[in-house]
Amino acid sequence: MFRELARKNKQISHEECIELLTGETRGVLSVNGDNGYPYAMPMNHFYNADDGCIYFHCGKSGHRLDSLKHSDKVCFCVCEQGYRNEGEWAYNVRSVIVFGHIEIIDDINKIVSITTKLCHKFDCDEDYIRNEIENYGKATLLLKLTPEHICGKLVKEA
Repeated sequence: MFRELARKNKQISHEECIELLTGETRGVLSVNGDNGYPYAMPMNHFYNADDGCIYFHCGKSGHRLDSLKHSDKVCFCVCEQGYRNEGEWAYNVRSVIVFGHIEIIDDINKIVSITTKLCHKFDCDEDYIRNEIENYGKATLLLKLTPEHICGKLVKEA
């Protein structure tokens, strides 16, 4: 159902894809927007190794949620900053694309659990994290992306 990577020699392993999804702090989530136009937005995410799903937090209204009510199919892309090999000017950049379905979760216990884990990707200050969740948790939804297809590649930008 999903296309194979055209340049298979650039493909990275599934383990490297999971490493990027786990380590990188943000990516771009694309939904099926208004009038057939895609709608893409940068988002922080949390890859949950326990269930293999990717979680996002968001408010309870807006273009993204309206779009997801019409179609739960999404695409999520994560790209690292890249690295240079010694003596080379070109960057080597790994990226991952995930196709799947989004489920909207409004269970406060799940929201607190996942957003706490997401916050730890950015900050270890427990008081700050607890304060943020206490102040904004009730106004937050979770988006649970269940992957159907994950593919990644390494490109040398030369």
